[in-house]
Amino acid sequence: MATRHSRSAARLMMAPAVTLLLGWMLIPLSMTLFFSFRKYLPMRPDIAQEWVDFDNYVRFVTSSAFWPSVQATLIIVGGVLLITVVLGIALALLLNQEMWGQGVVRILVIAPFFVMPTVTALLWKNMFMDPTNGFFAHILKAVGLTPVEFLSQHTLLSLIVIVAWQWLPFATLILLTAMQSLDQEQLEAAEMDGASWLNRFWFIMLPHLSRSFPE
Repeated sequence: MATRHSRSAARLMMAPAVTLLLGWMLIPLSMTLFFSFRKYLPMRPDIAQEWVDFDNYVRFVTSSAFWPSVQATLIIVGGVLLITVVLGIALALLLNQEMWGQGVVRILVIAPFFVMPTVTALLWKNMFMDPTNGFFAHILKAVGLTPVEFLSQHTLLSLIVIVAWQWLPFATLILLTAMQSLDQEQLEAAEMDGASWLNRFWFIMLPHLSRSFPE
């Protein structure tokens, strides 16, 4: 009986937060769906909004830019996932080792995750990828090469690098947490049996890290 009352009290305490979260999520979604069935021009709000049913969706899907946009989106998502998983595993293995200044290194690794997306875009655009004063331009000039206009000549690659840089700390934290939960006695037993580091990583660490990803 006491357990039932405690669960009911916990639900009542959580109800305001859950209600606020649902409103925070559902109200913008509902407004988006509502305007998607109307002829709504954000730059001309004075024009009467007509109900157009599925005309917006038909025009969107039949547009000549639809499938190239889908292809570009899949390339960006696949590239970001590949970079964040591979580098996330490498950084998790590195941060799991004892080293001098480990706390500072961890802060530096997760720092990009706290940078706003707009600031991240401006940071990479002006400080790294600018063909005149960017960091990469100075490196290419130092070795006698011509600076590259990354955002215009290699747009997809630039976007993948920028997004992966921002989300890499998130993947690193998840994988580092999984790495620290691994039973060290299992690794020590495998090492005593003569398993190399590569075998321990492939057959013990990697299957354990795979549990961090959704099925």
